[in-house]
Amino acid sequence: MKRVILPLALLVTMATAGEQFAMSDADRAMYKEMLENNPADIYVEEGGELFEELGDEAALAKFLGVSEKELPKYIAGFPRYVKKLGNVVGLDQVMQAMQVEQGKKQFKLKSGKMFSMLAYVKSLANDEVANIDLSEPHEKASYDLGKKTFMTARGGRGLSCNSCHSKDIVGMVLRTQPLPDLGDAGAGATWPAYRMTKSSLRTLQRRFQGCMKNALLKVIPIGSKEMVGLEVYVAKLAQDKKKPIAIPGLKR
Repeated sequence: MKRVILPLALLVTMATAGEQFAMSDADRAMYKEMLENNPADIYVEEGGELFEELGDEAALAKFLGVSEKELPKYIAGFPRYVKKLGNVVGLDQVMQAMQVEQGKKQFKLKSGKMFSMLAYVKSLANDEVANIDLSEPHEKASYDLGKKTFMTARGGRGLSCNSCHSKDIVGMVLRTQPLPDLGDAGAGATWPAYRMTKSSLRTLQRRFQGCMKNALLKVIPIGSKEMVGLEVYVAKLAQDKKKPIAIPGLKR
């Protein structure tokens, strides 16, 4: 039986509907207001308070084996290989390791507390450009796995991340939203972000999961090698476009 990829057919149809379907005037006005008063600022402040329980920026720098002065640029390189942990990891996994080292209860990677703390720590690198280092073998392997995961079609519909973000699809409209070029949009530099449609703070890996669920794909766990690799790949796309880190982001 020939497989029919319905979402792509819908894209072609909806692409002719025009930009007016992407966002209503009311939503556009709300978005403009939230750009000036991002609700996620509250979560970042909460994350700062949670982070204080682990110490401070000096404690994080010490755990990572870098100077406090180098910390912002170093954070901009995540997910990255951390020798102490023996793997390519996200910042949230680093904070879990710090909690274990200090005998504290771990926050789950999918918890609101971890989202908030991650937003605060990543915001320390604001205005830095991502610096994924593909000359580092572990990070190159993670990037390659992320690219493979991004490109591989899965599920009954035969969809991949690239199905909605390839150059020939970008700009078309799906579920009332124009599909972005992830590099131009700086996706790897603007999460965690406040999602207006969810009224909450979300991380990039959580957003990946939402896309997978909507596409009827098996959802990959946050913190898995594949999910970390996806974040490395998307961060590199932002890096290639020289997009600065800007946390918290604001997304529809």
